[in-house]
Amino acid sequence: MAIVVLLAAGALLALVLQSRHDIDREARNRSVSVAQTFANSLGLREALKAPDPSLILQPLAEETRKAAGVDFIVVMDTQGIRYSHPQPDRIGERFVGTIEPSLAGRVHTESVQGPLGKEIQAIVPVTSAEGEVIALVSAGLTVKSVSDIANQQLPVFLLSIAGGLVLATVGSALISRRLRRQTHGLGTQEMTRMYEHHDAVLHAVREGVLITDGEGRLLLANDEAGRLLDLPDDAEGRPVDEVGMDRRMADLLLSGRIATDEVLEAGDRLLVVNQRPTHPGGRPQGSAVTIRDSTEMQLLSSRAETARKRLKLLYDAGGDIGTTLDVVRTAEELADVAVPRFADFVTVDLADPVLNGDEPGPGADMRRTAVNGVRSDHPLYPLGALIDFLPSTPQARGYGTGAVELVPDLRDAPGWHAQDPPRTAEIVGYGIHSLIAAPLKARGVVLGVANFWRWQKPEPFDEDDVSLAEELVGRAAVAMDNARRYTREHYLAVTLQRSLLPRDLPEQSAVDVAHFYQPAQSGVGGDWFDVIPLPGSRVGLVVGDVVGHGLHAAATMGRLRTAVHNFSSLDLPPDELLARLDDLVQRMDQEGDGAAPDGGVLGATCLYAVYDPVSRNCTMARAGHMPPLVVAPDGTTTITELPAGPPLGLGGMPFETMELRLAEGSQLVLYTDGLVEERSRDIAEGLEKLRTALSHPGRDPDAGRRAVLDALLPDQPSDDIALLIARTRTLGADRVAQWDVPFDPSAVGAMRSRAAAQLEEWGLEELVFSTELILSELITNAIRYGAAPVHLRLLRDRTLTCEVGDSSSTAPHLRYAAGMDEGGRGLFLVAQISEHWGTRYTPEGKVIWAEQVLPADGRIVS
Repeated sequence: MAIVVLLAAGALLALVLQSRHDIDREARNRSVSVAQTFANSLGLREALKAPDPSLILQPLAEETRKAAGVDFIVVMDTQGIRYSHPQPDRIGERFVGTIEPSLAGRVHTESVQGPLGKEIQAIVPVTSAEGEVIALVSAGLTVKSVSDIANQQLPVFLLSIAGGLVLATVGSALISRRLRRQTHGLGTQEMTRMYEHHDAVLHAVREGVLITDGEGRLLLANDEAGRLLDLPDDAEGRPVDEVGMDRRMADLLLSGRIATDEVLEAGDRLLVVNQRPTHPGGRPQGSAVTIRDSTEMQLLSSRAETARKRLKLLYDAGGDIGTTLDVVRTAEELADVAVPRFADFVTVDLADPVLNGDEPGPGADMRRTAVNGVRSDHPLYPLGALIDFLPSTPQARGYGTGAVELVPDLRDAPGWHAQDPPRTAEIVGYGIHSLIAAPLKARGVVLGVANFWRWQKPEPFDEDDVSLAEELVGRAAVAMDNARRYTREHYLAVTLQRSLLPRDLPEQSAVDVAHFYQPAQSGVGGDWFDVIPLPGSRVGLVVGDVVGHGLHAAATMGRLRTAVHNFSSLDLPPDELLARLDDLVQRMDQEGDGAAPDGGVLGATCLYAVYDPVSRNCTMARAGHMPPLVVAPDGTTTITELPAGPPLGLGGMPFETMELRLAEGSQLVLYTDGLVEERSRDIAEGLEKLRTALSHPGRDPDAGRRAVLDALLPDQPSDDIALLIARTRTLGADRVAQWDVPFDPSAVGAMRSRAAAQLEEWGLEELVFSTELILSELITNAIRYGAAPVHLRLLRDRTLTCEVGDSSSTAPHLRYAAGMDEGGRGLFLVAQISEHWGTRYTPEGKVIWAEQVLPADGRIVS
């Protein structure tokens, strides 16, 4: 109660002082507010200009003073002479106070001894429209008024303090009553017995309890603490460092620092210690310590932690092993996962056929495919070594039986030492002391052996480690077998596709060609290209793409490429050739052998172009394929706006052709979408990069190909890439002869003579006779069965080509005449004399052509 009274008195004093301070501040604020309001009132400046300002200002100031609740409002001139005052006899006298700050334009408050007694007053300036101080206004309160206000609040404070005292008294009584109720009215003897019971419990618990003081003496130690720390009976009261406990435990107790579940070794025990400092009187005066024996718990925890680490290793192995369909990479991932969490060194030896995608046979040599360890200077067989393990070695036994082989001590392993005595002695001398040889077995086939070597840990591998090794290699073996199967299928697909693609491009004189093909990393697809010589020194350029990857896409590509060759032999224009190819794809879909593996419709695109070196015209059409690019001799590169046409197999839509006239030395660039399309960029960006790479004057096709590949070839292509760059050549006028043939049978002889003369000029006298026979038949048929006009053209290239054209679309047919027939032998003679012959349809009619092999000394070398 005394403390409460003192607190109440202090609170009362503080409240009174605070109240007086607040009232004083409020008085100053009110004085400033009233003075500023009066100084800015309407009519004040006009009153100051009156002959007698006091007559106007005195009543106005008194009225305002009473309304504002202040003790005085004084208006004065800049010399301090009053115009108004609550005591009229003070008007005309000098103002009591400091007016200089206000004359400088500032508001000033102060306490002075004035006519009304101790006053708190504020002085504010009155300024003219130009900002000049023309008068001063002062307003304020007397200290007596302020004290009266404070005294009026004092009873309220006293009543509040009295109420607080009453509440404190009642609260103290209630608390005392509650404490008596909680102790159940126990007296001294009862509390003593309670302490004895508490002491008995303290010494009976299976957890050690220690209490030390600030000087490092042991104040209390229960029985369990004495047992765990081997304390003497007289330990209590002695310094901690003199009772014979473990040094680390003594240091912890003397430090007084906070410890939470800190594990310390005390002899053969593992003790878990918790320590908290005690603060009697608010000062550190010692520590309270609890100790429990966790030796058995630590052993169980260690085993649980080991099991957790092994589960984590297996979990990581499931995600880190088999990320690619590559046998070697999978072996490396197994070695990376196991080191150092399971073994110090890991080597993976695979049967040599497995690396090529084949199934291993019994007794196959092992190829060291992966090596990983905590150090690189180990004496184990190096990476890439071909090892023939002896039957006595654990690797050979594991490979033969498919069972894991455990060698706890490599020093006592004569069968292993027999493999390579110098190397095995070096391995043991290096410190590698234990081995697990785990065969990589998947689907009943052993692919190789994974060897786990222990070096840093002194304990050997045990049966638990064998189980973990079996789990690791089991997962890795499945991934390796999948990679092996993929390698085999990928190799077969690549072999099939490369056998279907042109190995060497045929000889022709129309274009100089550079080409490139690369299958996708994930599997070959159906991209292809071709260069097909056509009659009349022309050439067909083809590029196509079958949707999908694998054997199906490669086989379908081969069928389409063969079909293009067959259709081109008919000398069809590009749009008609694509139409027939479209019909073929539709039939393949209907028959089912061309359908996609998932049952969908086969998808394919194709671009076919025919270039004529005589006319320098290039006719092309495309079926859903990427547009070609044309590189002019000056390096200007344009993307040809060739109508796209639908992909092959959709049917119902015609294909459109475009004819370009190309300058000699122009380059026609055909490609598949794998070159310009990539996940990181769209096709438009790829096309622009391709155009930029090609825009270079005077570059040959090989240089252009290298520039394109440097700019666009990805490191790991996700789709097949085919590229064909053809630079055009021209068959000069000195190698072409052509005439208009009069539509009269008698003109045949004259045409034969002209042709013979031309051949002699070319140095082809050996072909004059055969050429005259061919021309006689072809011109006669054109005049007899065709329609005017008739044209004759001779082309001297790698072969001698005779062409006779007319405006009729009726084509002659080869037939075999009977012995008594008078006609029907002309085309038979043409077929026998010439190397090849055929018919080509043009918008003006048809052209019948025949090719003859040039004599050795008359051939054109390009």
